Amino acid sequence: MSETARIIDQLRQAFDGEPWSGPSLLTNLNGITAAQAAQHPVAAAHSIWEITRHAGVWAEVVTRRIQQNAQLEISDAEDWPAPPENPTEADWQQVLSELRAAHERLLQTAAAVADDSLDHTIGVFPDKAQSPGSSAYVMLHGVAQHYLYHAGQIALLRKAIS
Repeated sequence: MSETARIIDQLRQAFDGEPWSGPSLLTNLNGITAAQAAQHPVAAAHSIWEITRHAGVWAEVVTRRIQQNAQLEISDAEDWPAPPENPTEADWQQVLSELRAAHERLLQTAAAVADDSLDHTIGVFPDKAQSPGSSAYVMLHGVAQHYLYHAGQIALLRKAIS
């Protein structure tokens, strides 16, 4: 099995498989309603809705960084999109659909990365020593880790709203 294929497997496991660490991101989102997703049961913490959109945003950012070989920056508003003022089930299903679509685009992009290109630095900015860029290898593993980090947060928020 190629290294790229192993990374794709880890991304799939973290997103909707059976990762070693516990329930996947989608497993933790199963059965959540729009009303539950929009709640803020923990003071100063993001809602499940916000976390779900944030996870999709970063799957998309990494996809674009790899495709465009650019260290793309995003604003705080783009990083943590707010839910609508009066969220509906249709709005929530759209968020989940967008998350799945972003994940699928990431998998397709990852599949196009050759093993010998995984360590090439993406988006090097010589004038920005603090932002030297990352490799596809680091970013793709980072997305899997990011999924699982937020899966844990969602699991805790689920307990707080039930």
